[in-house]
Amino acid sequence: MKEIKKVKLFTNHNDQSKKAEQVTKEELLKHSFVLTEENDFDLGIAIGGDGSFLRMVNDSAFHKEALYVGINAGTLGFAQDISTDEIKEFIEKLRNNDYYYEEIGIEDIKVESQEGIQEFQCLNEMVIRDIDLKTTHLNVYIEGVLLENFVGDGILISTSFGSTAYNLNYGGSIVYNEFDTLQLTPIAPISSKTYRSLTNSLIIPYDKTITMIPQETCNNLLITTDGRNNEFKEVTKIEISIKNHIHLIRRNDYNYIRKINDKFIK
Repeated sequence: MKEIKKVKLFTNHNDQSKKAEQVTKEELLKHSFVLTEENDFDLGIAIGGDGSFLRMVNDSAFHKEALYVGINAGTLGFAQDISTDEIKEFIEKLRNNDYYYEEIGIEDIKVESQEGIQEFQCLNEMVIRDIDLKTTHLNVYIEGVLLENFVGDGILISTSFGSTAYNLNYGGSIVYNEFDTLQLTPIAPISSKTYRSLTNSLIIPYDKTITMIPQETCNNLLITTDGRNNEFKEVTKIEISIKNHIHLIRRNDYNYIRKINDKFIK
């Protein structure tokens, strides 16, 4: 189990988050943890909502050697495992190594366009759309085999971790984190006599590569990763795979089904 000494806090700016940050700092120092502003931390703690958690892992460049956890001082807080009234208890358990960690797959993305090759990563999902939000035309391949000639508003590709985020709003499936998958979910697909696109999501294993080839007449794309927009001109190919992972701290009583019930059903 990784020894935790240095802790970095990533805090939202609302009042509830600032109060939670103060309590967290006091408890960490009381238990002899070292607070740092550098990126060589052992544990990153996001204080806020799910957006704070995404900003933390993105801003720290998906630190492969660190652990991550979230304190929920926001609304839904699906990515945040610790409530504000559990901070003291959590840090005591942290000092006693009373936790386990879970490996989470992240998307590795490569875009080839007129600007050359650009590579980046995301934790939840990426969305591919026409740059002017017109109809998107993409030839979709799995491991080099043609799946479909997609026509519609766009395609969302989520990780297992991100399956409960944007993906869920478009009718995608909820996937256990340990399955470590990629999920293709169509956004307003067109299925008619002229065009035939899949209308349901497709879940594929982590060791498969998804390739998107846009039609030449529709190759200026808006690609959104974890809520961040990037525009690409004359895209020739997009490749998506899972090659890297980050590690999340879980309490020993963590239960995925209980969390789904708590956040989406209750």
